[in-house]
Amino acid sequence: MADFEVIRAVLTADPISEDDALAAVEGPEAGAVVSFRGVVRNHDEGKAVEGLSYTAHPTASKAMLEVVATLLDEHSEETGHPVRIWAAHRVGTLQVGDVALVCAVSAAHRRQAFTICSELVDRIKAGVPIWKEQLFSDGSVEWVGANEPMSRRTRRLQTGTVQSAAPISS
Repeated sequence: MADFEVIRAVLTADPISEDDALAAVEGPEAGAVVSFRGVVRNHDEGKAVEGLSYTAHPTASKAMLEVVATLLDEHSEETGHPVRIWAAHRVGTLQVGDVALVCAVSAAHRRQAFTICSELVDRIKAGVPIWKEQLFSDGSVEWVGANEPMSRRTRRLQTGTVQSAAPISS
């Protein structure tokens, strides 16, 4: 069984540092360190974006932990090498260029690190009830995720029972 460790899995109003995430998961046994940084872009579907605001449901922090724990449970039988995971998603008002999501994974081999990091990003986006209010240059506003009930978003995650999870630190 692999030694999985969740270094961080949080929602935060504070800026997120990819450098901090990478430093937290690196180690002498890690042959691969993979990260993802989601950044607020200046456009969406042909419209100019001025900024956005993320709003989280009161259960979002718990959902974030469940997403990570489920992912760990599914990958725990792969290798006997340590895997470390770090994930943080911003809430509040962000400007174009601000970092909204950072995920970092370290593993002995690149395929495992890439796979887990990619799945982590997809599952956070699908399973953590966070809604995005986009503010467009023309003065219009669009809510992304607001029309989809939380139960439907959560159902998109693969279900599984988690027997135990590594401690979470903030």
